[in-house]
Amino acid sequence: MRGGVNLVSLLSDEDRRRGVITASTGNHGQSIAFASRIFGVRAIVCVPERANPVKLASIRGLGAEIVEHGRDFDEAREHCATLAAEHGYRYVHSGDEPHLIAGVGTETLEILEREPRLDALIVPVGGGSGAAGACIVADALRPDLEVIGVQSDAAPAAYRSWKEGRLVEDEMHTAAEGLATRVGFELPQRILRERLEDFVLVSEEEIRSATLHMLERTRNLIEAAGAAPLAAALKLRGRLAGKRVALVASGGNVTLDQLRSLLAPG
Repeated sequence: MRGGVNLVSLLSDEDRRRGVITASTGNHGQSIAFASRIFGVRAIVCVPERANPVKLASIRGLGAEIVEHGRDFDEAREHCATLAAEHGYRYVHSGDEPHLIAGVGTETLEILEREPRLDALIVPVGGGSGAAGACIVADALRPDLEVIGVQSDAAPAAYRSWKEGRLVEDEMHTAAEGLATRVGFELPQRILRERLEDFVLVSEEEIRSATLHMLERTRNLIEAAGAAPLAAALKLRGRLAGKRVALVASGGNVTLDQLRSLLAPG
């Protein structure tokens, strides 16, 4: 909710009257819906068809309207931009929003307040706002802190955009909704190129294994994108040995069907 609350709280009166529209696979949409309810703003969230029903129920419960469109997040995002232009809504991009990134960055601020001697922070990357916020806070308070991004190798657009220094479009086949983007976003990528220490790709099986590990060992309900940082930490265990490492567990909105599939024998 951090990014949405900061952004909506800072909207002009005119933008609040227009209402806001955004695209999401679910978690960002909940953030905008939650913030819009607080500040009395109409909110519309565009989601892909067959989006996570747990996240959709939460968005509706928070008072936002839902528009289902397209086979994936990026098709929903493109439709969202079209609706914003047609109806005059304030379009809230899920990555290219300074106030959104600043709001999400407060998570890293609280992590460092709790553990000021942290050596490394691993953050999942979809659009990149979370990792960008972490980089800004680390740069201001702890320039020696390693901020490491992680994405699925089944949806590597943000990773490739960072690696190649340009915005790249790539395939998107990951089951981790929060990592499921086909393109890199300009503002987060600009920040990540300046400050991100490393970016790791993990496989779908590594994410699945990390999700099971977190369920069993931490007793926290976790969705795939939220378990990706653990998958990265396990992949980097030699390099991280002996260091204080924080993992951003960015979502617990897993469905019962996803849990059944995850826990099925074999």
